[in-house]
Amino acid sequence: MKLGIMQPYFAPYLGYFDLIRRCDQWVVFDTAQYIRHGWVNRNRVLHPTTDWQYLIVPLQKHSRETPIKDIKVIAGSEWRSRILGQLQHYRGKAPHYQPVVDMVSRVMAANTASLTQLNVLFLQHCCERLGLRFNFQVFSAMNLPLPEITDPGHWALEISSALKASEYLNPPGGKDLFKPDDFRARGIKLTIQEPHPFTYSTPGYRFQPDLSVIDVMMWNSPAEITAHLDQASDQP
Repeated sequence: MKLGIMQPYFAPYLGYFDLIRRCDQWVVFDTAQYIRHGWVNRNRVLHPTTDWQYLIVPLQKHSRETPIKDIKVIAGSEWRSRILGQLQHYRGKAPHYQPVVDMVSRVMAANTASLTQLNVLFLQHCCERLGLRFNFQVFSAMNLPLPEITDPGHWALEISSALKASEYLNPPGGKDLFKPDDFRARGIKLTIQEPHPFTYSTPGYRFQPDLSVIDVMMWNSPAEITAHLDQASDQP
């Protein structure tokens, strides 16, 4: 069984979905401390006149040590409408504007105060549109019997071991956390999955790499996106 473990990012870039596609099981790691200015409550799309802009989910006040699972979004619809408004400039330019903005609207309409739930719902909708299997569990609800963990790199090791994974996949950003010998000793293959860039046409704009999957889906059909992921899967 191939396992992926990632924090629940908001509307992440396509590489996140490439990782989901390669995994048999996914763990939403929601007990990590929320870090400001990260990707858990924001991402980037094209700006109508300059390079790019942030889409930001505003949060209720919380202490610095609060885990992601306890982070709450601001109540009300104003910020949800603002995010949808930031996508209006794609209308009439991006060929898949309407189905994508309809999908984002469904996510924004979710009656939840939980940032984790909002982000997971977004992942579910994106995977459904792209035809990707998303077999996930939320870590805080799993109650796995893990030993005390003091080394950040051991979370993935112990979770993989508890779930009897044969392979653990991670993007290169966390590579330095892991000790391959520790995984090997448990009979688990450690794979650092390099992203495969996707360049596509954005008429009227200057192409910006690694934007939110929202931008990718605005300009590319699900078939075009999955064809790229298929091609990436054939590469090491």
